[in-house]
Amino acid sequence: MKKLLLSTAVACSFGLAAHAEVVVMSWGGAYGAAQTEAHVKPFVEATGIKATMIDADNPAAPVKAQTESGNVSVDVALVEYADAVRLCDEGLLEEIDPAILLPGDDGTPAEEDFLPGAVMDCGVSTDLWANVVAYDDTKFPDEKPSSIADFFDLEKFPGMRGVKKSPKTVLEMALMADGVPADEVYDLLNTDEGLDRAFAKLDTIKDHAIWWEAGAQPPQLLADGEVVMTTAYNGRIFNAAVEEGKPLVVMWDGQVYEHEMYVIPAGAPHLEDALKYIQFATSTEGLRRQAQYISYGPTRHSSNAGEIIFKDGKTVMGPHLPTYPANMENALETNLDFWVDHDSELAERFNAWLAN
Repeated sequence: MKKLLLSTAVACSFGLAAHAEVVVMSWGGAYGAAQTEAHVKPFVEATGIKATMIDADNPAAPVKAQTESGNVSVDVALVEYADAVRLCDEGLLEEIDPAILLPGDDGTPAEEDFLPGAVMDCGVSTDLWANVVAYDDTKFPDEKPSSIADFFDLEKFPGMRGVKKSPKTVLEMALMADGVPADEVYDLLNTDEGLDRAFAKLDTIKDHAIWWEAGAQPPQLLADGEVVMTTAYNGRIFNAAVEEGKPLVVMWDGQVYEHEMYVIPAGAPHLEDALKYIQFATSTEGLRRQAQYISYGPTRHSSNAGEIIFKDGKTVMGPHLPTYPANMENALETNLDFWVDHDSELAERFNAWLAN
């Protein structure tokens, strides 16, 4: 019944459109599939507007390229929070009036229903996701890794490590593994001493690291036996473990989480329809429905109310979400301002470190 009521609300608000179209760009894999099922297909059914999903390893890059060239073919893109802020500051995104967002299904105004930080000038959050450490359970028949420090402990847990080829998240995890409390990580990274300490910690696993760039790689590296532990997007591991039955386990200690944002590239060819899509997708039911397909936390209070069951009809999603209380005991929220200010310089230092 909720789906019918939501569909009616959207249709009445904007009207059915037979010749409109929305092109949505997401990350592919389990993430893109979840949004296709939770957002794209129901949106088409509810509004009559044609919508298609395309994939990118990191949608922020083609959004920047398209908008700077003036040849924009994407209407809606899913980007990391820091990229949303940066692209917005550069004038490469359309602003989104929060007044268009639907109230919660319990009547709560949208501005009160969304979690802190979920709505910004140029974007609306679809979920909270996390960079985590995951491991192959069969590789550790006795003692299991349980802390972020274990990822860096080659003596206690020998074997190759998969590591994201990026300073973001990797530096934070290195400091937490070195004993820095989560609430002190960014203060320390703002200093030369803190950066040196993080890179020194990374030095301890550099010779045992396989560097990955696309989200599909970590579960494949584990499945192929190339690594025994890897940093990964939590949703990718959930998909491999629950849907594909692979013996992969998420270790939540030291997770680094953040919002993911739907944005509209400046000059999007179907701006009005893009706004309709975002309104639909970020409704109470739209966000709840996404959590039925992938283990990323909904960013509305109303979407989190009650028990969410995975599409298999039996898996309770709570323990698989970054926002589950037990999973947040030693968690760190990505500091948006830090990465907006330091991304370029730290990427340069990170790449130089890799080359050496």
